[in-house]
Amino acid sequence: MLPASIQITGEMLSAAEVQDICESLKEDGVRLLSVRGCQLSDRDFGRVCRSVAESHSLAQLNLNLGVVSSIGRTRHLADALKTNRSLQTLFLHGSPLLDAGLVTLNPALSTHPSLVCLDLGDCMLGDEALGLICGMLPPDGAKSGLRELTLSANPGISSKGWARLSIAVAHSSQLRVLNLDYNPLGDQIAGMLAVAVASSRTLEVLDLEGTGLTNQSAQVFLDMVENYPTSLRVLVLAENDISPELQQQIGDLLSEGEDDDDREALPLVPDPASITAFQQIRDKYHPIRDKYQLPAWLPHSNSSTQAVLLTSGLDHLMACTQSHAPHGSM
Repeated sequence: MLPASIQITGEMLSAAEVQDICESLKEDGVRLLSVRGCQLSDRDFGRVCRSVAESHSLAQLNLNLGVVSSIGRTRHLADALKTNRSLQTLFLHGSPLLDAGLVTLNPALSTHPSLVCLDLGDCMLGDEALGLICGMLPPDGAKSGLRELTLSANPGISSKGWARLSIAVAHSSQLRVLNLDYNPLGDQIAGMLAVAVASSRTLEVLDLEGTGLTNQSAQVFLDMVENYPTSLRVLVLAENDISPELQQQIGDLLSEGEDDDDREALPLVPDPASITAFQQIRDKYHPIRDKYQLPAWLPHSNSSTQAVLLTSGLDHLMACTQSHAPHGSM
């Protein structure tokens, strides 16, 4: 029997329901566990974490929207991750981790052998936490690191912290998707990120939606994609003070001439553990967007379409996503 998915949103979980989840995890019957926004006792959360530690099948764990609500729960999760070896994707979006929580999680996160996708959006992080996260983006020639990282809506990070991240991104040997939406970055940080993107040989998706950018930043990115080779395929600039014309020019340049290269680079049957650019738009800082839960491991669609739709707003994105999603996955 193939491992199944357990997806529950916004429910109060009873002890009996938690017991069923734990038994399925221990029997290696779960590949995806999502309890987004669910309420459960500290005791039951500890039970789930101990079962996660024992699971050999679990690839994706979604604890978004405040499930990891205390330092005690953070410790339970850290202990689970120290033992678990199968997890590839961890969502903690909207958890009040603070820097102290990241300090607790870091030893397990940084040494986990399989973890490649991490969502720490809206987790109230600061510079200390970001320094630890940079350690999960090792430079070329070092150990493998994260391929997809979400740091949306963490306004406590300073310009110094973002500069440090830019350096890590420039030299990362693995990172493909970086979501920084709804952080007060401004044009100066965007300029540093443009240098990082130009230096990176792997980064394909950069989400800068609602980050306080102006046409100044857009001109820098336009110059970069127009005059320098880059791996970038998708640049999200929506909800910034940037003219539609500049956004369109950048989108057109990103999609130009990439079809042949993409067909060679993207597998016909994508790795089911990867999370595509579409999925990074879930659980964003705006609460209204949480009602959309995109399907896990969405197959790649044409990347030039992504470049256009991702800059045009969530409604178009969801329509496109649903048209490509397997029946019953939403």
